Amino acid sequence: MNFKKTTHLVLLWILICVLIGFLSGSASAFFLVSLEWVTQYREHTNWLIWFLPIGGLLIGLVYHYYGASVVKGNNLLLEEYETPQKTVPLKMVPLVLIGTLITHLFGGSAGREGTAVQMGGAIADQFTALFKLKATDRKTLLILGISAGFASVFGTPLAGAVFALEVLYFSKVSFKSTILSFLVAFIAYYTVEFWKVEHTHYAIPIVPELNFQILFWVIFASALFGFAAMLFSRSTHLWTDLFSKTIKYPPLRPFIGGCILTLAVYFIGTTKYIGLGIPVIVDSFSNPNTAYDFLIKILFTGFTLGAGFKGGEVTPLFFVGATLGSALSPFIPLPIALLAGMGFVAVFSGATHTPIACTIMGMELFGIQGGLYIGIACLIAYFTSGSVGIYKAQIVKGAKSRLYQKMRRKELENF
Repeated sequence: MNFKKTTHLVLLWILICVLIGFLSGSASAFFLVSLEWVTQYREHTNWLIWFLPIGGLLIGLVYHYYGASVVKGNNLLLEEYETPQKTVPLKMVPLVLIGTLITHLFGGSAGREGTAVQMGGAIADQFTALFKLKATDRKTLLILGISAGFASVFGTPLAGAVFALEVLYFSKVSFKSTILSFLVAFIAYYTVEFWKVEHTHYAIPIVPELNFQILFWVIFASALFGFAAMLFSRSTHLWTDLFSKTIKYPPLRPFIGGCILTLAVYFIGTTKYIGLGIPVIVDSFSNPNTAYDFLIKILFTGFTLGAGFKGGEVTPLFFVGATLGSALSPFIPLPIALLAGMGFVAVFSGATHTPIACTIMGMELFGIQGGLYIGIACLIAYFTSGSVGIYKAQIVKGAKSRLYQKMRRKELENF
């Protein structure tokens, strides 16, 4: 390859990264501002929860008649990466954006990463035809879209870049894709900064020195975080399968689910388990939560997404991990903020099979001083969370896959 051609390719991919990073970052910035607005409006207008069934019906109808090709969401991006077939339709961007805002406006329990990742992936994939790229280059584009979406919505560029690679288990990932993933993540991150959109800040002020006694408690808590991740993943899939089997007409699923969720919120008498739950997450770093907070969030989020509402799973995973860690603080001799921070990223690690990205994310969010604790928590949770994560299309390989295949073979032999 001559120098001129090499220079042309380098400049082309830098241009593509700038375009994807800026467009995805801008989309995430608009989404974050809009999400904050609908959340605040809902919090000051509690009667909107009674319109959740209508919002669900609207989402169901739109996706059934206009969005069938993109209804799989994040799983569609993973499927297209593994077995490329056709370009992800650009209509995924407005559909998931509007669907998520409706979900949060009327009180569904969901996250935001799924929306940002889907917008980033769909935007990135459009450059396949625009620049007449090869099929192998399309894989790179999908990595860039996932990286840009994740980095921009959470304000964690390093974790976003690694997450895009790790969620695909580094499958057929080239050195070029790796470098570009980091480049686009920072462009998307600084684009959100350019639009002056702020992210939530957390802190772990006290980090004790590690010894064998503390290590025991860290491993014990981390295993619990892994079990919580397993419960979350299986709960989401359970409700999805139940709704699809019992209600044949898809638009009715979020309508009926919305009716049940509305009544549930009314009878429990609190709105702390709906929406993102950011105030509860922040509070968990300083005040112990009740032992059932994380369980109710798992139930509400699994039910919301299983019924067909839109959003992501990651912020609810943060809620589950942080509140579980906080609830353990009266019994485990570790600082409450450290336990909440460990749970925050460890449950996410277990549910997405991405311990490296989650460790990096923890250090980006909480500081490098707790990196060892966070790394141990993410790794233990990764191995104790089972073989099924929140993304059905994700292919799990490596040590974890071999471990659970071996366990499965033993179960069949004993049976």
